[in-house]
Amino acid sequence: MSDPSPAFHEHNHDTCTHDVLHYAEQMVAREGLRLTAVRRRTLEILVSEHRAMGAYEVLDRLAADGFGNQPPVAYRALEFLVEHGLAHRINRLNAFAACMHPGEAHSPLFLICQSCEAVAEAPAAPVRSAVEVAASAHGFAVERVNIEVLGTCPACAKGDSAC
Repeated sequence: MSDPSPAFHEHNHDTCTHDVLHYAEQMVAREGLRLTAVRRRTLEILVSEHRAMGAYEVLDRLAADGFGNQPPVAYRALEFLVEHGLAHRINRLNAFAACMHPGEAHSPLFLICQSCEAVAEAPAAPVRSAVEVAASAHGFAVERVNIEVLGTCPACAKGDSAC
């Protein structure tokens, strides 16, 4: 994974949003998929927050933008984004976050702030290797690893009211 996730750091938000959306547009064109208006808006919503968002929170934002207020609207868009590596499901929070490194082969470690629910992706290769070694000792073949770490982000640790 290249640069650290911007969730906990100052960054040019327009650039990260542009980069993720640009990648999504190229990926769907390359793979013959469709980035429908609701899928694109769902990705924009996730990228804009840099935190985990529940499906109903996404649905509320979609409804405010005129995309309907039935749960399948959000769930189908979120499912598409997760399936194609544009978003991650954060199991601990039953929520979703935009993938900030789409197109890169990675098994991220999710750092979740338990105060503001900001989510950062961190490289997890060493942890994944340890999991695979432990699993292979039992004859178990690892297909997917989802590592979620709860803690406190730098802003919340400092008592930043913007968090």
